[in-house]
Amino acid sequence: MSQASNAAFSEGASTDFYKSTILGQRSGLFVLFFTEMWERFSFYGMRVLLIQFLTATVLKGGWAWSAEQAGALYGTYAMMLYLTPILGGIIADKYIGSRQAVIIGAIIMTIGHGAMAFDTPTMFFIGLVCLVIGTGFFKPNMPSILGEMYKDLPEKKDGAYTIFYMGVNAGAFFGMMLCGYIAETQGWHWGFGLAGIFMFLGTLQFVFAKPLMGNLGVLNKSKEHKEIKSLEESDTRNPFTSLDYLLIAIISVIGFLYAFNDPLSKNGIVDMFSALDLPFLRGQYLMIIIALILFIYLIISRILRYDKVVRDRMFAVVFLGFFLIFFFMSFEQGATSLVLVARDNIDRSLTGGTLTIFNVLNALLTVVPLALISYVLIKLAQATWKKIALSNVILIICFALIWGAVIWMLKNEFSKETSEIKVSWFSTLNSFFIIALASTVSKLWESKYNPSAAMKYGYGLILVAIGYLIIGLGSWGIAEGVKISMIFLVLTYLFHTLGELFISPVGLSYVSKLVPARMLAFMFGIWYLAIAIAQKVAAVLGGQVETIQQEYSLSHFFFLFTAIPAAAGLLVMVLNPIIKKLMHGIK
Repeated sequence: MSQASNAAFSEGASTDFYKSTILGQRSGLFVLFFTEMWERFSFYGMRVLLIQFLTATVLKGGWAWSAEQAGALYGTYAMMLYLTPILGGIIADKYIGSRQAVIIGAIIMTIGHGAMAFDTPTMFFIGLVCLVIGTGFFKPNMPSILGEMYKDLPEKKDGAYTIFYMGVNAGAFFGMMLCGYIAETQGWHWGFGLAGIFMFLGTLQFVFAKPLMGNLGVLNKSKEHKEIKSLEESDTRNPFTSLDYLLIAIISVIGFLYAFNDPLSKNGIVDMFSALDLPFLRGQYLMIIIALILFIYLIISRILRYDKVVRDRMFAVVFLGFFLIFFFMSFEQGATSLVLVARDNIDRSLTGGTLTIFNVLNALLTVVPLALISYVLIKLAQATWKKIALSNVILIICFALIWGAVIWMLKNEFSKETSEIKVSWFSTLNSFFIIALASTVSKLWESKYNPSAAMKYGYGLILVAIGYLIIGLGSWGIAEGVKISMIFLVLTYLFHTLGELFISPVGLSYVSKLVPARMLAFMFGIWYLAIAIAQKVAAVLGGQVETIQQEYSLSHFFFLFTAIPAAAGLLVMVLNPIIKKLMHGIK
């Protein structure tokens, strides 16, 4: 198929798609922006409630699980969220196309959020399963559509992805704030239900925007195109051997069995690996060690089949992936242990002038970003009303609901003489700091001070360690029952966000630069697997917060997470010359 015919297929019937612009970018970008925003609103709105709900007492509407039990379940859930997108991307690529995958994923997630709004264990677990499956379809395919949208305009792509990333964080910010507030004041399942409402509306907005989007994300099923894809994907220089497939199967089976066995065994339901228990090691951990050894052998054996330069570059990716695990296992405490610490150990009470100052700042923190995004909505409606009026109507309904919820929340808080900051409020700080600091940090990468990949990882890990050091010092030596000042937790989130900005945008960029096209899908899969492992490890370690606090102290828990990323950060900085050499000039 010629380049002209490919372009015609991508554009489809919508010539306006290329002509219509908002803020210097294609208007279709903002359809994706709002779709992603509502999906992230729902996802993070639910996520911020999960650990709280599971560990809350029965009197407060929760299940009264221990932190260890809740961490085991959350870890499996978070792990699966990074594994199913690998499969979802393959299905979209080969069978249904990115657009159809996004719609299917959004519908399944809407069902999942809806199920969690019902107050029964069965519906709760059905909801979690639907969210995992739906995310698998949704997560990898939105960036794919965005990439296709800017295929002929590469100079605008970086700006487009930055705007898209702002949509992600805006959704996370408002989702955690509003779902968290409603759940903590009206009941858990009201919070879960609110997440479902916006997931449903976000899905409709995307579906009704098709006249603007043309054939973007629609699978090209022509015979000629399939032949080209087949040639692109053939791996004649490094075919998978029968042993490779066998190892992948064994590792996958052990991994999935462990993922489900961990929460089942910790809740006393069943332990599939109990027969393998050793005096010093549980059977499930023995099997994971075996799977890890097989996994390392698989990776090394495949990489060694390449030429020296390609081989070295892929080893550089493996090094970065290894250190990524240490980052996420520390950073992702924000979804588990730091939520429990905010609830149980932080002084969240406010009165008098302090409460007034907080309410004013919180109002500005909420209203200003919402006003800016509402302005973008108005610009989108002005540019696209004739083309996608129904999609714009849905967005207007979404924003009317959001404004209504924000005004109701602020009115409630301003009417109180004494109040407690909601637990979920602290979780919004990460998204707020990203929105506030991302552009400043990105300018550093464009300056002469732009460090190498390994040094960025080192700085990022040390910044995370500093965050834990701050709250560790804040909790040092406090008597039992005494609460920690909230400033320590706010500073912890600030340093964690700075660490994230040094690491998160870097990783996938280097995978695409260092890995040959024929190995790219495999290495992206490995990259997401590293994040999945880190998510599980983070939740399992986070589940130990109560145990470590009881046996030692809360500061011991934080100092543990100071030491781990600090040591990893120093090590990757020491290895910087080796990693740079392995990259063979890639910067």
